[in-house]
Amino acid sequence: MSTQFTRPRPTGRERTFGTDEIIVSKTDTKGVITYANTVFQRVAGYTEEELLGQPHNIVRHPDMPRCVFKLLWDTLERGEEIFAYVVNLAKNGDHYWVLAHVTPTFDDTGNIIGYHSSRRSPSRAAIDAIQPVYAALLAEEAKHESKKQGMQAGADLLAAVLQEQGKEYDEFAFSL
Repeated sequence: MSTQFTRPRPTGRERTFGTDEIIVSKTDTKGVITYANTVFQRVAGYTEEELLGQPHNIVRHPDMPRCVFKLLWDTLERGEEIFAYVVNLAKNGDHYWVLAHVTPTFDDTGNIIGYHSSRRSPSRAAIDAIQPVYAALLAEEAKHESKKQGMQAGADLLAAVLQEQGKEYDEFAFSL
């Protein structure tokens, strides 16, 4: 059952989870959580009842650039998988980093009916490498009056960074 949630204020404290653990969730096509495994519940600090029926952005951290989510959704809507680094916000305001592998789920006729995300604990080196990139994207997004313009400007900057590196985002993510 869906209930309203209040996004917590970030504490600056980082949570971690085991390298042998996987955070798993499933959503419908609108991004509403339909499944959350116990690792997700524990790390995010929510009960299953609090997560089910909520938009997945219940764990969206304000330090996460909107343009990365645009890239993620654009990729998924084309029926493709994506790997992405994401910083999430736990219920108490702590944050945790993940390397997410998100895939569309298809019905028997090839229509997308939902999404499946498996998230692993990234290396400290990868987090240290992605943080300045995400900070630059956020700064670019913040320069614009409208969120839509900011997101597009961030997406353009991300595309320029990837072009300079000669990599797609997935390749970039795996190179960190």
